[in-house]
Amino acid sequence: MKSMGQFFYIVKETFLSLINTGNIVVDLIDIALVAVFVYYGIKLIKEIRALQLVKGIIFLLLAYAVAALVGLNTVTYILKVVFDLGAVALLVVFQPELRRFLEKMGTGSITPFKRIFSLNNISEEDYKEWEEALVTLCDAVSSLSLSRTGALIVIERKSRLGVEIEKGGTVINAKISPELLGTIFYEGSPLHDGAVIIRDAKAHAAGCFLPLPVHSDHIPKSLGSRHRAAIGMSESSDAIVVIVSEETGVISTACNGYLTRNYTKAALFDYLKKEVLPSDEEQKAEKKSIIKRMMRK
Repeated sequence: MKSMGQFFYIVKETFLSLINTGNIVVDLIDIALVAVFVYYGIKLIKEIRALQLVKGIIFLLLAYAVAALVGLNTVTYILKVVFDLGAVALLVVFQPELRRFLEKMGTGSITPFKRIFSLNNISEEDYKEWEEALVTLCDAVSSLSLSRTGALIVIERKSRLGVEIEKGGTVINAKISPELLGTIFYEGSPLHDGAVIIRDAKAHAAGCFLPLPVHSDHIPKSLGSRHRAAIGMSESSDAIVVIVSEETGVISTACNGYLTRNYTKAALFDYLKKEVLPSDEEQKAEKKSIIKRMMRK
């Protein structure tokens, strides 16, 4: 009991000393920023799947510390040179991953809110148009699944896909319908091997070729080229990719480099609506906020 009392006394004195210095707010901001940097550092390591590399770097750091402590001057010098050159080498090796991560940071797509619309600029017409498009899309995907027709559909969100993705395909800019998607992905169609890009609630382009994943070692060998292309596309953008397997008819989605399988039509619609459109509660909250701002003015 006495030791517990001493512990609380020390904590209280430490807290009071921080307050007396007048820097507690700065200290809290400092700690919060460090926590954010650590979080995104771990997230970056996870995204580029460099865990084994990090283990190797930690091993070299321990070896460097031991060599410096024991007095192995030659080993210490060699490891120092390795670290100096290794920093540049890491930037070169992971340049594509770092570039994608910085692009996501610039577009805000590393934050949890990745929907197409921000809550303060969506109109009722836009919402209904997208909701209708998603219903039609899920109907079409379900039909393709029943007939075991392979399909690859990319739904753009905040980040527009690059010109290099579109230039290999054909711009159609047509309203989404089961008949349209069925025709595009029909095995005899010249566009069936590529992907359909959904933009502004319409089928913007078809027959587009997607980038393959940078790191394919974690992808099961049983997955075909469509699934691999979907994972690669979701790695390099914030898009959601819907895949229909030609062999099994299984419906899958790819997002942020991860594949989720075995969707039903209803489950797919719920998932897409949740990820693409703001919820009813969010819309109501935003409307209340707008009304309050107007009343203040």
